[in-house]
Amino acid sequence: MQRLAFKMKLNPGQKDVYIKRHNELWPELKKILKDSGVSEYSIFLDEETHTLFAFQKVSGQEGSQELSNNPIVKKWWAFMADIMETNPDNSPISYSLEEVFYMK
Repeated sequence: MQRLAFKMKLNPGQKDVYIKRHNELWPELKKILKDSGVSEYSIFLDEETHTLFAFQKVSGQEGSQELSNNPIVKKWWAFMADIMETNPDNSPISYSLEEVFYMK
């Protein structure tokens, strides 16, 4: 099992919309994530900087960031693009984070 972490940026004033959309996560998107090996996925918000910190437990070498060719993932990105910082293809601008400590 691999642990992956990355950060993204939420547009100011969009916290409630972001939470609502994730509370209503599309079942087909959840299935894609699970089928790709993502067994746990948490997202935290630093309200001061609008930084989203995401954590995933993944079997295999890839997490959700490698699903960019999936049409449902692309549709989700387009759905979220109005409330986040995104790349030209609507994917969230994200930065992988290096794990420097883990306690079991």
